[in-house]
Amino acid sequence: MRKVSVFGATGSIGQNTLDLIARAPDGYDVVALTGGRNVAQLARDARAVGADIAVTAYEEELPVLRDALAGSGIAAAAGEAALIEAADRPADWIMSAIVGAAGLAPGFRALRHGTTLALANKESLVTAGPLLLAEGRAHGATILPVDSEHSAVFQALVGEDMAAVERIIITASGGGLRDWPVEALPDATVADAGAHPNWDMGQRITIDSASMFNKAMELIETKEFFGVRPDQIEAVVHPQSIIHALVGFRDGALMAHLGAPDMRHAIGYALHWPDRRHLPVARINLAELATLEFLAPCDTRYPALGIARAVMETGGRAGAVFNAAKEIALDGFLARRIGFMDMAGVVEATLDGISGRFRLTDAIDTLETVLETDHLARVEAEEQVKKMQGRK
Repeated sequence: MRKVSVFGATGSIGQNTLDLIARAPDGYDVVALTGGRNVAQLARDARAVGADIAVTAYEEELPVLRDALAGSGIAAAAGEAALIEAADRPADWIMSAIVGAAGLAPGFRALRHGTTLALANKESLVTAGPLLLAEGRAHGATILPVDSEHSAVFQALVGEDMAAVERIIITASGGGLRDWPVEALPDATVADAGAHPNWDMGQRITIDSASMFNKAMELIETKEFFGVRPDQIEAVVHPQSIIHALVGFRDGALMAHLGAPDMRHAIGYALHWPDRRHLPVARINLAELATLEFLAPCDTRYPALGIARAVMETGGRAGAVFNAAKEIALDGFLARRIGFMDMAGVVEATLDGISGRFRLTDAIDTLETVLETDHLARVEAEEQVKKMQGRK
């Protein structure tokens, strides 16, 4: 029986992970579940899978969590230190699905135990890719990608020589505003951007999909995880979301990964790796699909992609600044302080403005450096949001 933990259990990735675990209850011993403010869901899930401990990131939610777990024998804890303690509990496999920079420290701590880390936390690679991968190597840990695109690339590379890889193409649905006229995008509301045509995801990642900041993050992730040059990475709009990524080789061949838009594909592959097992996902009928479309992304519609390319070329602390600014910009949009297209402006201005505090090219050598950079970038980004808001 494998010992597993799920960090970010109440989010969409966490819920899909628990769905797969629940289908084979005799195969898994659940050590820890963690979540945010949805403590009722966290407690229900902890009871359902018989977890040893449930942790909420918010200390003020601890009394509610304790009450919800009363009589179950499941321990309850809260706060940053509790998350780290949960990551220290021995497990064979850990899902890292905490959204944002908050997922960094638990993921790093889990790697110290030589575990298998299923990585759905984009921020880990964007802000500290070389550091995270080095940490995994130092402790003999395995890091598996859970983003559907990177899982697809990972699968397409099985048995292949990276030296033969010419390019990597990741696909994007284009988000809920894909068919809007470009001139109408500044007026898009939170509700408009929060409706996805293909995927069932949380609000923040759905809006990131509409702005393509999600894909921008994935470009950076691709560079870090697979060790390829920025000019070897491409993004293409694929409205059907059936092909998740393609790998092109020096002989001109393209290897594509196809699957229904269901995150349980990538989660299940990471959960069962190196085996393949039955997954409760839809099977594709190619005759019914009939047509698969591919479009070059418009730079005016999706400025986030250009920013990401500049970040990849810069390296160093640029990824950490980019991520922090993106999160603050999204907060500003959600709070109706700035418009939809203002988010890219906030990120660009933050990258420019922060250069007066340190050089973006400075190497990320410790987790503390990442967190320091993240903090300074958030302060700068908030100032940029205020400036944007003042011009509205």
